[in-house]
Amino acid sequence: MIDDGTGLFTIGELARATGLTVRTIRYWSDEGVLTPVTRSDGGYRLYDAESVARLELIRTLRELGLGLVDVRTVLDGGRTVAEVAAAHVVALDARIRSLRVTRAVLSTVARRGSTAEEMTLMNKLARLSAAERRRIVEDFMAEIFEGLDTADPDIRTRLRFAGSANLPDDPSPEQVDAWVELAELIQDPEFRALMRRAVEFNAADRGPDVPAGTSLWFMSRLVQLAGEARRRGTAPEAPEADELLAGLLGDADRAEVLKRLEAGTNLRLARYRELSAVANGLEPQPSYEEEFAWVVAALRARSAG
Repeated sequence: MIDDGTGLFTIGELARATGLTVRTIRYWSDEGVLTPVTRSDGGYRLYDAESVARLELIRTLRELGLGLVDVRTVLDGGRTVAEVAAAHVVALDARIRSLRVTRAVLSTVARRGSTAEEMTLMNKLARLSAAERRRIVEDFMAEIFEGLDTADPDIRTRLRFAGSANLPDDPSPEQVDAWVELAELIQDPEFRALMRRAVEFNAADRGPDVPAGTSLWFMSRLVQLAGEARRRGTAPEAPEADELLAGLLGDADRAEVLKRLEAGTNLRLARYRELSAVANGLEPQPSYEEEFAWVVAALRARSAG
């Protein structure tokens, strides 16, 4: 406070009283959020006790991340602190979601050792809207199921859900990372051809009278029987495996079944299911790789013979 009985402060005295720098106070004053009450004979800005309280409010609002426009609106009475705080919370939530996506993309770039071009693509995929993600999935589904009206509708439903990646508004970095890889996978022509082949095998196995879910029932039966054989220690090439294959396949052409199983148990298909579970926030589903591998090995042993 200047020693002239007025009770006024220079910028320097205001800085010492509040712990702020002279430069900061002068900037806020220049921006119109801290108006001096008068000027000295020498032209220096002077402030009163109310200016000190106003300055503390400005500092608090700035530390909370509000811009000077919002600060000025509050100080001028255009909006209450509560109203501005509520709006700022919404903006912060959006910023946090954006930062989560950014972190996930950068983590993936670092893990993969990606190029600048790959990073740009990943960033674009990660920031797609829900509608844009659906378009990618629908394009994938249209290609792999085109003309295959006899394919099991349960398979179609499961694949559409698996690829949908229903990311929440606040996805985890793991979910964003999984979606990016999933989107890359379902847009890969080689993967689409692989999935198309698996669906073609499924469609060829079904006639007009075969109920939906039959394919899933077969897979469930395979897992059950192969699991029992493995627990008993039955080797795929052992004679005892013949009874299991007969119970599972009946009179079906075993060479054709082998082709179908090899198409359906591909590692990239397993990765597709794994990524889908993560992106959709679900617990990873068991892959039963060992059970499928047992049946494939048993069929290969007899095919070779």
